[in-house]
Amino acid sequence: MLRASWRATLLLMILTLSLLVLATCTNRSSAFTTPLYVQQLTTSPDEYAGRDVTVDGAYVWRPGDPSLSVLAVGVSTLDNGLDAQPIGEPIWLEGFPAEVTEHLHRPGDSVYGFVRVRGRFEANGNYGPGGAYRYLLTVSSAEPIERIRRVEQRLTDRPLGPDKVSFFELLRNPEQYQGQRITTQAYYFWNSVIYVLAEGISTEEDGSSPQPIGGAIWVEQFPPEQSAALTIGPNNSFVWGLVEVTGTFQTGGGFGRDGAYKSIFFVESARPVQP
Repeated sequence: MLRASWRATLLLMILTLSLLVLATCTNRSSAFTTPLYVQQLTTSPDEYAGRDVTVDGAYVWRPGDPSLSVLAVGVSTLDNGLDAQPIGEPIWLEGFPAEVTEHLHRPGDSVYGFVRVRGRFEANGNYGPGGAYRYLLTVSSAEPIERIRRVEQRLTDRPLGPDKVSFFELLRNPEQYQGQRITTQAYYFWNSVIYVLAEGISTEEDGSSPQPIGGAIWVEQFPPEQSAALTIGPNNSFVWGLVEVTGTFQTGGGFGRDGAYKSIFFVESARPVQP
């Protein structure tokens, strides 16, 4: 599985800068008033244990997974932004403020980004779920170093014309169209894990980390040849775009990944549509 190269480059920059800090910091007392780096704490834990510190690092959190809420030297992801993993030996975080996560990367299965954290550092081991972490930082405050803005593209709730059903109508009255062959327009989204027709798409400003937003219907049998005309991620890691699809609609629940979708659309034909 390929990883995003820019994050690896950023990691090297952080490592280089932190080594310079370690080599030139002759006044140890200043380390407690100026930001540290994660590897300074993990390399010399006894020096900082029991002290209030300010530290810069990569925050990685996976909602729904109680075993991952950490500060690390860096983060790696798949090319589609999913499967964020901390790099190096991480520090378990207690009390990281939820409001800060709104400014970080949110590709859909995790939250990550570079942050500045203040709190009490401990190094006695056995922290976090199952005592899996050697280090602990009890957070008193945190702020994002990078602030991620997302851009949304959404459908307009309007009739599509004769012999077509608006996507919003499907969402509002799915039972009315049960088992019928229909034509509708929606945003198609695929990232090897999720396959949906959605009300809209949200991306970061540079177009990375897309994810569906609003109402969604699981989709099957989308013609691969039509994906080439849509927005495609690096190494084919995601596909999205506004499309018109014709196919059979079913509803009743239990569709798609983990049976989480109420309705499903079996595509017979599809074509890109200009927003």
